[in-house]
Amino acid sequence: MAQSNHFDVIVIGSGPGGEGAAMGLTKAGLNVAVIEKESSVGGGCTHWGTIPSKALRHAVSRIIEFNSNPLFCHNNSSLHSTFSNILGHAKSVVDKQTRLRQGFYDRNHCTLIFGTARFNSTHTVEVTKQDGSVEEYSADRFVIATGSRPYQPNDVDFNHPRIYDSDSILRLKHDPRHIIIYGAGVIGCEYASIFRGLGVKTDLINTRDRLLAFLDNETSDALSYHFWNSGVIIRNDETYEKVEGTDDGVIVHLKSGKKMKADCILYANGRTGNTDKLNLEVVGLTPDSRGQVAVNGNYQTEVGHVYSVGDVIGYPSLASAAYDQGRFVAQAITTGEAQGYLIEDIPTGIYTIPEISSVGKTEQELTAAKVPYEVGRSSFKHLARAQIAGKDIGSLKILFHRETKEILGIHCFGERAAEIIHIGQAIMEQKGEANTIEYFVNTTFNYPTMAEAYRVAALNGLNRLF
Repeated sequence: MAQSNHFDVIVIGSGPGGEGAAMGLTKAGLNVAVIEKESSVGGGCTHWGTIPSKALRHAVSRIIEFNSNPLFCHNNSSLHSTFSNILGHAKSVVDKQTRLRQGFYDRNHCTLIFGTARFNSTHTVEVTKQDGSVEEYSADRFVIATGSRPYQPNDVDFNHPRIYDSDSILRLKHDPRHIIIYGAGVIGCEYASIFRGLGVKTDLINTRDRLLAFLDNETSDALSYHFWNSGVIIRNDETYEKVEGTDDGVIVHLKSGKKMKADCILYANGRTGNTDKLNLEVVGLTPDSRGQVAVNGNYQTEVGHVYSVGDVIGYPSLASAAYDQGRFVAQAITTGEAQGYLIEDIPTGIYTIPEISSVGKTEQELTAAKVPYEVGRSSFKHLARAQIAGKDIGSLKILFHRETKEILGIHCFGERAAEIIHIGQAIMEQKGEANTIEYFVNTTFNYPTMAEAYRVAALNGLNRLF
């Protein structure tokens, strides 16, 4: 085999996990190749998940903002757009991100190989290029960072032109008047916000008894209320019996006996790891039923020279965490041990309209653990900055220990929640007396700002102590 086809490390996948690993390894002086099955870098995060959905959400929220502002919407004039129109905005962002990420590989002299990888021995992979040609590459070590894809049950026909998953919805050409979203997890809720914000009649089928049950109950209830208030119909505790595609739409038959009809359906109920085409059995690895592989603290699989990061290893399945995991696996490969590790309290950002973000414990978790906590609240409608911006829906809630005043959890609902959360997260990450709710009372905030919500919530909480 030609020497040029051998590398110190081959990374399979160029999403956040693969990129983090490749950058760390090349900067350490290793000869690294990245294999990417699509025609450009970035992975599912850039092309189908995080970036396009957030770009869509931003466009929709600006339309809503314009239409609800009395300065602009006089004489009954209002902005209207369609899903297919605002896809153009999302595509421009994806293109910018792709060029940016391509530059990282070029500058760091990382070899990019475009094609679909498949192991054919413990240390070699064959890569099928888009023209059908096959090339073989070998490496001392491998990092699997192939990500995940939307779960597709066998009894749903995803080839039907009106049945979509969260990837194919980005190719939506027609403009539905009515959509059914099956699955009310993070992706389902975000797309419910987007479609309802565009004036599309939206039915959200939730297979559980409440929305986003991992959230603090108050936050989950607030989202349910705002969905209801905007006209989203939520059906809790329902599962499908059959999804029937018709000439002009779809009919969903529910196990409860109900039937629902719409122009199309977005099936957004779960994801599965992209390992089925890798032929991992040749290496000695067997993924679980969700296509995921198990790893140790160094992100090493049970086969010593094969590592794995990102969605393909399961929780937390976040782009931010995957990038960190990629950096850590690079440390493990170059030094024998990962120096870094994921923080205990990873923040969640849910880009519904309004936005949701939280870090740390929920009230339910603290109550179950019998931790004596108190609550400090701030309502956005009382903040000058929120009033100025017309963004007065939402609140910030701080949970803290009654005796030590240590911050235990922060829950934010409203515009810019995913940004606001990081202020509290920074204090929570401090150790000892630096992590108390009193920090927010004793520091001076810019005025007017959304960050001031922390001072208001802290004072509110401390006033509850006796």
